[in-house]
Amino acid sequence: MYENLISYCSSFIPLSTIDKEAIELNFKHITIKRNGFLLKEGKVCDFIAFVNSGVIRHYHLKDGKEITCDITLKNAFITDFKSFTQSTPSNYNFQILKNVELFIIKKKELLELYNNYKNIESLGRMMAEQVALRAIDMAMTLLSDKPVERVEKFIIQRPDLFQEVPQRYLANLLGISPESLSRIRGRKNLNLSQ
Repeated sequence: MYENLISYCSSFIPLSTIDKEAIELNFKHITIKRNGFLLKEGKVCDFIAFVNSGVIRHYHLKDGKEITCDITLKNAFITDFKSFTQSTPSNYNFQILKNVELFIIKKKELLELYNNYKNIESLGRMMAEQVALRAIDMAMTLLSDKPVERVEKFIIQRPDLFQEVPQRYLANLLGISPESLSRIRGRKNLNLSQ
């Protein structure tokens, strides 16, 4: 059951048999159905989860409108690092767009793993760096790229989003209207689903 999680982690750092056993013992398997939530705004995010399958949308509310900040697909970790590290209420909602299967670890257990397993501590640092780099790339794209450049960049960097995520959420993530996304797609003859 844990093969995918172990394989993903092993692609970043070599894990010993003991490391792998520790991961299997401490990550709990859960499933959440479509339209459910992994995290709701106002709750402390006290976990890190690995998305084994499914799709999760990260969004927050601004003036009563949902603003999509990111979308997590399979084979990726998800958490609200600010809430997780500072034990403060989250500003985000993690909504399930497609049924998800997750392996989740609570903060207390993760910190114990970090204290007892050097490789897992290194893996945690690498995962945090990846999440930070993705957030920086997204912010730079939204600040400096024109809408058509954003769409083209996403098709190259994250083509799976266009197969897995409804267009209205993609448009929101890209900071454009669904109509603009349709126009860009039509002008550029981009083969996007949905």
